[in-house]
Amino acid sequence: MILGVPKEIKVLEARVAMTPAGVHALTQDGHQVLVESGAGVGSGFPDQEYIEAGASMLADVDELWQRAEMICKVKEPQPAEVARARPGQIVFTYFHFAADEELTKGMMASGAHCFAYETLEVGRTLPLLTPMSEVAGRMSVQEGAKALQAPQGGRGVLLGGLPGVAPSHVLVLGGGVVGTQAAYMAAGLGARVTIMDLDLERMRYLEDVMPDNVTTLYSSPQAIREQLPHTDLLIGAVLIPGARAPKLVTREDLKLMPPASVLVDVAVDQGGCIETCKPTTHENPTYEVEGVIHYCVANMPGAVPRTSTFGLTNATLPYTRMLARMGAKEAVLSDNRMATAANVLAGQLTYAAVGEAFNLPSADVLEVAQTL
Repeated sequence: MILGVPKEIKVLEARVAMTPAGVHALTQDGHQVLVESGAGVGSGFPDQEYIEAGASMLADVDELWQRAEMICKVKEPQPAEVARARPGQIVFTYFHFAADEELTKGMMASGAHCFAYETLEVGRTLPLLTPMSEVAGRMSVQEGAKALQAPQGGRGVLLGGLPGVAPSHVLVLGGGVVGTQAAYMAAGLGARVTIMDLDLERMRYLEDVMPDNVTTLYSSPQAIREQLPHTDLLIGAVLIPGARAPKLVTREDLKLMPPASVLVDVAVDQGGCIETCKPTTHENPTYEVEGVIHYCVANMPGAVPRTSTFGLTNATLPYTRMLARMGAKEAVLSDNRMATAANVLAGQLTYAAVGEAFNLPSADVLEVAQTL
């Protein structure tokens, strides 16, 4: 198979979907890998490393999309990339379809086979989402702590406080991968941390592994509102695989928070779990609503591209090799993991949660795969 690795064109996105080591593995498997010139530079991989690994470098991105039977990306296709996708072509990337109806319909119209990193399931885990969730969870505290500084418009508080000065309060909504990593980081900086979740078994686990300055609390609208007046940094870390995130904090709720407090909504790429959330970029990461600073960057891990690229590609490469070896039809029919990743096949929506988000019909993924 001919695989293509284009340069990411989302604003200030410097990750790349394949390292030179990945290129080497795929060429050893007998595939041809086309890499757009400069695709890996932002992650510290010059073109020469790809050439030495066996890649063919292309300066013309249109030619790359035209020649490649499978496209490997990091972020969701941008409008120019949606226009380049063609029938029967495999596109393997983060899509987050449930947050973007235009993207969903555009990729359906393209006729391409869309396999989403974020919905690929192994048991109850999402192994291709996990590494970026880990990065985003840790970064949410870094970015939130920075936004709390007075020069950034924040309250002017230090997360860990000082001897004789109380630490800040960090409220984390969601005890999954993002929430756990955020809580670890905030606790390590000395903050007083509360994690809210609905899964009692998960909270029992977190009680066992978290340090003493982390408290778990069963989540409800009333319980969240009771915490907000004492919250300096609110982190939204809720995920429903493939679906839009539920709105746990309303605009009215924000009025309960202290002036110049900060929220970081990591769920923004799935629509956000805070009502006033809207996607921002690393160029202009924050805005203010009801006196609360919002940090809602939809590609947070893109700010640390080298770390993120290694973390992502370590997880994706085995599945990239599988797709390249089997093709879309065989991969879906023979491996349930790839079936869970298939969101759109040949113009048909095959992931029910996305259909529910936009009131679009969805088909059974195995039935559609049989017709490919």
